[in-house]
Amino acid sequence: MNWKMSQMSVNMEICDGMNWVERAIKKGLDTIFALLGLIVLSPVFLLVYFLLKRQGDGPVLFRQERIGYKGKPFYILKFRTMRVDSEKDGKPCLAKKGDDRLTPVGRFLREHHLDELPQLWNVFRGDMAFVGPRPERRYFIDLIRKENPDYDYIYLMRPGLTSMATLYNGYTDSMQKMLVRLQMDLEYLQQRSLFLDIKIILTTVVFILKGKKF
Repeated sequence: MNWKMSQMSVNMEICDGMNWVERAIKKGLDTIFALLGLIVLSPVFLLVYFLLKRQGDGPVLFRQERIGYKGKPFYILKFRTMRVDSEKDGKPCLAKKGDDRLTPVGRFLREHHLDELPQLWNVFRGDMAFVGPRPERRYFIDLIRKENPDYDYIYLMRPGLTSMATLYNGYTDSMQKMLVRLQMDLEYLQQRSLFLDIKIILTTVVFILKGKKF
């Protein structure tokens, strides 16, 4: 796949690579494995909870409205990694590598992707999937759509914990990276299959175990 900016599409016709049977299977597997993950990883949840409570500078969980499947808003869950006043002026601000708003525990959680664990609850509820485009805030979606209205196709998919864009596009700390991420997510939509989802999940696990930053 080639994700150069010069090849980005605008107003293109996009077809979902999965039929309704595959989408139903994907949804069922997501629900089952999210529940298993919540049970198996419960000791990790407790450990992270203890570390964040010990840090003593705010709530353990972070809730933020994102836009998901069919354009419907939902609240994404994460372990809090930034200071409570990280957006004290009220203006949405993108996270970036080496962000000085990260707390000491939060930096560790981010580096090892442990802050995303509560999203297993989002997957179990059906707000999200294991594989799919990362959910975005309305503020940034509006900015992206001014550059490429094809963003609306993203609403055909449940947002995910991981994706090809998550693995290979890094922190989306600029509009250029957001547009590259969009193109990668649209290509995933056209090519997605249960086999591709398994491949992306396994690649994500390997990257985490190897300590690869993404």
